[in-house]
Parts: sequence; structure tokens; C-alpha cells
Amino acid sequence: MGGLAVVSFRRRSGAVVEDHAWSTVAVESLKSAVPWRTFRWYKGQKHYSGTYWSSTVGDHVIYESRLELARLLFADFDPLVQHIVAQPFLLKAEVDGKVRRHIPDFLLIARQGPLVVDVKPPHRLSRPEVASTFEWTRQVVESRGWQYQVWSEARESELDNVRFLSGYRRDWLFPRELLDDLREAELDGVTLGEAVGRIPRRSWPIVQAAIYHLLWTGELVTDLDQPLSSLQVVRRAA
Repeated sequence: MGGLAVVSFRRRSGAVVEDHAWSTVAVESLKSAVPWRTFRWYKGQKHYSGTYWSSTVGDHVIYESRLELARLLFADFDPLVQHIVAQPFLLKAEVDGKVRRHIPDFLLIARQGPLVVDVKPPHRLSRPEVASTFEWTRQVVESRGWQYQVWSEARESELDNVRFLSGYRRDWLFPRELLDDLREAELDGVTLGEAVGRIPRRSWPIVQAAIYHLLWTGELVTDLDQPLSSLQVVRRAA
């Protein structure tokens, strides 16, 4: 199926590349694509659309639902993800004698390779048309060695923590000297409360915010399955 599939995408210039062979389209071409479909606002709409400023991309990324925003937060938080494209392309393939079309929600360019992501609530995954679309999409994506993921939900506590830490994602808000001091301090194995006290000549709210930034960037790690507190132990990333 993958050899017969084609992909269309939009360049930043506004030009549209149509029906390029999926098996040979360059990763860089899709990485630089702009959303194939943009969201619409209208009175009474049932989904939640918007834009999110991504620290990974250094620009805004669109989403069409709160669930998509949640997946976008996790992608932005993941240190292995190097680039994010929303609504990256239109994929077409012949399935059972009919031409099928699908626009995935995200393309993540990660260190381990490209990952195509579809986001859908759990209760909709059992619908035959949804299951069928995701199945042929998986076959096409994986036919060239890429990864495919259908993402439905996150643990509430982990999502709450990642959403909280995303408030500290903008690196230009933190003094470089303070971040360097924290990188040199003995923080491995101490609690969040103790870590704040390791830079005594700085105001603790500023130090605390900088520690949250390092947790966001992945330089420090802690257990995100429980609400963040001053008693949680932090460690340097391996």
C-alpha cells in the first residue's frame, strides 16, 4: 500500500506540492511544510481550537481540540522531539478499490526518526470508519520505516504537571548566569525545596522559576505522576 500512496503538502511560500510519491518524499520537505488545513472559528462550535507557542519550534503551532493541545504539550516537553508540524500533509491511498484521504494531526521529527500522530478520544476509536482510516494510515506510514501513533489520553496528574511546567518554557526570561549557577550546583538527589536554597544570593521565587525551567527542558527530572511539591526529589538527566 505504501508504494501506491501519495502525499500533498503546502510550502511556506504558499506553493502546493500535490500527489508526490509517499515512498520518496523528503523528510525535510515535510518538516518545512505549513498546515494543510487551518482551523475555523464559528459560533457554537463544539471543538476547541487555538495556537500554542512551542519552545521546540520557536513559533506558534495550531491545534483543533483540547486533546490535541495536550498531545502538543507532551511533544514540546519531550527532549527527543526536534520539530513539530501540525496538519502536516494530505495522505491519499487506494484501499479496497477506493481512494482514501487523511490529514494526520501532527508530524514529530524526533531523534529516533519521524513520528506521525493522530489524536482521537477513546470513545471514538471503535467507530468503523475511524478504525479503518487509522489502520491504513498506519500501514502507509510504517511502510517506509516511520513510526505511527494514535494518541487518546494522558494520565491526569502528569498532564497537569507538564501544563504547569510549560509556563516556564521561554528561556529568554531567565538570566543566563542563574541557569549556569544551577547547572553547576549539587542538585542531584535533593528536594525541590532544598534545590531553591542552593543559590542563596538570589531571590527564591526567581530560583524556583529557573528550576522549573530546567525541569521543562529536561536537564532536571522528577516524578511527574504526583503533584509537584517542595518535598519531591530532583535528579539530573542521564
